[in-house]
Amino acid sequence: MDKSEIYNHLGEDREDYFNAGAPPIIATSNFLFDSVDEIRNALSYKNGIPFYTRGVNPTTKILEKKIAALEKTESALAFSSGMSAISAAIFSQLKSGDNIISINKPYIGTNKLMKEILPNFNISTTFVEGNNIKDFEDAIQKNTKLIYLESPNSWTFEMQDLEKVADFAKKNKLITIIDNSYASPLNCNPHVWGIDIVVHSATKYISGHGDVMGGVVCSTKKIVDQIYGHQYKVNGGIISPFNSWLFIRGLRTLEMRMKFISENTPKVVSYLENHPKINKVIYPHGKDFHQKDLVKKYLKKPCGQFSVQLKTTVKHEIESFCNNLKYFKMACSWGGHESLIFPEIANFGNEYFDESEALPLNFIRFYVGLEDSKFLIKDIEKALN
Repeated sequence: MDKSEIYNHLGEDREDYFNAGAPPIIATSNFLFDSVDEIRNALSYKNGIPFYTRGVNPTTKILEKKIAALEKTESALAFSSGMSAISAAIFSQLKSGDNIISINKPYIGTNKLMKEILPNFNISTTFVEGNNIKDFEDAIQKNTKLIYLESPNSWTFEMQDLEKVADFAKKNKLITIIDNSYASPLNCNPHVWGIDIVVHSATKYISGHGDVMGGVVCSTKKIVDQIYGHQYKVNGGIISPFNSWLFIRGLRTLEMRMKFISENTPKVVSYLENHPKINKVIYPHGKDFHQKDLVKKYLKKPCGQFSVQLKTTVKHEIESFCNNLKYFKMACSWGGHESLIFPEIANFGNEYFDESEALPLNFIRFYVGLEDSKFLIKDIEKALN
């Protein structure tokens, strides 16, 4: 299916709502029925008939159809946050006594889930670098049920060979999950390479405007139905119809935004790679990235995140650089119109931060939004000076 059809037409049965150009926000909790047969029929999710918004909502269903089509999966479920989607996907595949193999230092929320919450349910996690398939082969145990990936992750951008990991998992009857937020559904489709479940923090690129939170799980109809019947309905991490509508709006411009970002970001990266005050730039499409073969295989175009290490390790100089950026604002998220940084040095002094897992003090994550590269380079240049 053509992507233009997905963004602008798929799931939008306009004759059902007065041929409105934008779908309505079905802001209701209950759906009403005239007979016992009608309500009995709606109680089955298989029929897709709205019964209660903590289950099926027409606005949300439009979003889910579009995301599933973009990710080339049979089905999708939208959640109230990326972390809600990740948690539901992981819990849906495990029981007490099981083991996960996860890439090392996943997203901070996922890391916390695996290290602090899952052990309470007698579920263990074995962390691996994941740069080589042997990492997974050496880590597998009799009770391993799941492999969790981020390729690339959104801090240091390590990648995994998705095809090889998927083949290994299938041979050993393991389920694979990947957080595909960095690439977006446009630049990588892990399900095509054999990954079972694809999750997104839709808050990032799918929204694109920095004004709404949500998450998505994409997979086969069998797996999505399983998650729907348990983690989705019972845990209650349900997206609001209004937020679903905002994500549909965001999808209208996703391809244009990602095209601009893919052309703009490498220009900023190139400037930094050649600057005498920068020690290192870590970017999948950068000149010195160590996994170029995987970038070529799996990432269709450059994306908007990269990290740098300043040459200085002096605290006040690092903070001075960050504080003197005028247009790169400091924030934890990314994916919207605004360009951002998150300095690792901000974590130090935080009582909830485990410094044993810290990156170097001079490590700064950048996100390039929708501002022109020349404008952003001038901002960086002034701050470096």
